[in-house]
Amino acid sequence: MKEKKKKLTTFRMNLLFFIAFLLFCVLIFRLGYLQIVHGEQFNNEMNKSNVIVVKKPVPRGLIYDSKHRLLVGNKGVKAITYFRLNNTKPDSMLNVAEELTKYISIDTSELKNRDLQDYFAAKYQERINKRLSGREKQLQGGELYKAQIKKVSEKDIASLSQKEKSVAMLYKKMNSTSEFDTVMIKNKHVTEEEVAKVSEHLQDLPGIDIAMDWERDYKEGAMLKSVFGSVTTEKMGLPSDQEELLLAKGYALNDRVGKSYLEKGYEDILKGTKEQYELTINNGKLEKSNLKTEGKKGDNLVLTIDIDFQKKLDEIATNALIQRRGKLADRLYISAINPQNGEILGMSGKKINMSTGEIEDDTLGVFNTQYTMGSSIKAATVLAGYMDEVISLDDNVMIDKPLKFAETKSKSSWFNRNGSMALNDTTALEVSSNSYMMQLAMRMGGKYQYTPGETLRMDSDAVFKKLRYYYSQFGLGVPTRIDIPGESAGLKGLESNPGLALDLAFGQFDTYTTLQLAQYISTIANGGNRIAPRIVKEIRGTNEQGELGELKKDFSPKVLNHLEIDGQYINRVKMGLYNVVHGSNQYGTGKKLASSPYDISGKTGTAQAFYSGPIESANMTAVWNLTFVGYAPSENPQIAISVALPFMDTDKEDAILDIPKKIFDAYFELESN
Repeated sequence: MKEKKKKLTTFRMNLLFFIAFLLFCVLIFRLGYLQIVHGEQFNNEMNKSNVIVVKKPVPRGLIYDSKHRLLVGNKGVKAITYFRLNNTKPDSMLNVAEELTKYISIDTSELKNRDLQDYFAAKYQERINKRLSGREKQLQGGELYKAQIKKVSEKDIASLSQKEKSVAMLYKKMNSTSEFDTVMIKNKHVTEEEVAKVSEHLQDLPGIDIAMDWERDYKEGAMLKSVFGSVTTEKMGLPSDQEELLLAKGYALNDRVGKSYLEKGYEDILKGTKEQYELTINNGKLEKSNLKTEGKKGDNLVLTIDIDFQKKLDEIATNALIQRRGKLADRLYISAINPQNGEILGMSGKKINMSTGEIEDDTLGVFNTQYTMGSSIKAATVLAGYMDEVISLDDNVMIDKPLKFAETKSKSSWFNRNGSMALNDTTALEVSSNSYMMQLAMRMGGKYQYTPGETLRMDSDAVFKKLRYYYSQFGLGVPTRIDIPGESAGLKGLESNPGLALDLAFGQFDTYTTLQLAQYISTIANGGNRIAPRIVKEIRGTNEQGELGELKKDFSPKVLNHLEIDGQYINRVKMGLYNVVHGSNQYGTGKKLASSPYDISGKTGTAQAFYSGPIESANMTAVWNLTFVGYAPSENPQIAISVALPFMDTDKEDAILDIPKKIFDAYFELESN
């Protein structure tokens, strides 16, 4: 039985070997047939001409002010480029790099140790290969290269001359670019002499060319530069957080794109359309290049800002800080909006560098930093009272008096620390009554009666929820939806006890941006429409002379919501804001603006706060944030403004009122010219 099984196994093995032999013969026959019969055909296929398409970037669109004056342009700069073909070998790139160093200087400060190892391994390949073991020499591709790199010693790197490091830098740039792609070899500080020498020796520098590159040119220097944002360099390429999306849109890895703010927000408009070339590759060599599609420069942005008014705002902010109105008051923010359509007329932020004493631009702070803004938000609180129906046109009188509860310190209005005074809604705004606003909040929480010293029993969660909802209708505590990425929505306080709910009602708890204040007062000024602020007015093309061309898009106002209240209540609050400046009450807080010929309505604000600036030793020092919101003329307003002056060492609102006066003066003087 065992002998029979053994014979059967032997037979099966022989059969298997025979089948394998037949398959091997078939394979040999097939390969021979392909080589003899179709070899010439395949060889021709391999060597025939291939056509590929490459794209070249174009200059970005420009940015103009509202009167079509150029703010951000493109400055042409000479550049030396390298185009890499598909069959370019490392030794060929090394030869070009060595030749090119004879004619240009190159910055080597960004060379890393690995870059020098790559260069040494490519330049001295025979020397490195002698250091490989027998097993390492059998490696292929990337594994072999890793082994070669490991054989480059620190002594080898130290032996490289400065000239060789220059070659290494050029080799790095050439080797890092993809096939059929162009890389900038040098586009900074390219001299006329370098251009002349390279041009003269182009025949000895395959792939090298002289070209024109561009860089952003800011016609007004630092003015609004932070708001314009930045564009990535070719070296930086696509931002890592947007790389996948931009590649899907047809960008190349080394394309320059808008990195932040206006440049990023309007990237699709500013980028333009790339030039497309057809390259004919014959036997692995570039035979010819034909322009397939002409490139088109990016379209241009026309802003809502008049640069003359913007200069005035910067001047006002700078001069105010020079006066050093408070020891810790190192910053000032201004925002001006057309309340009828949301167009930003100007915005300025300035900050003192406490180390150098220099005043620096911080315009971004207008919409990405937030502070407690104090009484300037009280018009929203009064309208919230009407929207929540805790007061009415026939029942809106309350007694201003200090409020002292078991769990809180005494809370009172600035002008009435001990007594009592009957106020209606408009007078409460005129004299900036804290007590009136707190009683509105109490009513929203279900509490209408007050006994000194009692426990504050009300639904504080409902107060927070209601007030924040009503405030959001004005733009307080929510994004303004400005057409620039990167804005802050402000910060909501984390605690929610009844005493803090009262603080929220008069601007002493949540924080807001200066731009949110401008949107809020604009909503009241225009009769109840919350409109998204906009800094871009139009998109225009470019004419044949390279100047601002035809209108392509004109932006309409974007109404985000309408106040959920009848216009008669808004008019009531507008009367209170008018009385802040023009009323007869001795405690009116804005009377210094009454002499202005522009018929201003507004609201001052003072918020107790704690310092949180750059002077660490002063952190948590008690300070005051002074603010102002207003519009003019009171009937049919043309401009609405907000001003924030944080970290003051005084609560006197007079310290800020000259600033809005100067802003209104500047605006109406320019309008009259």
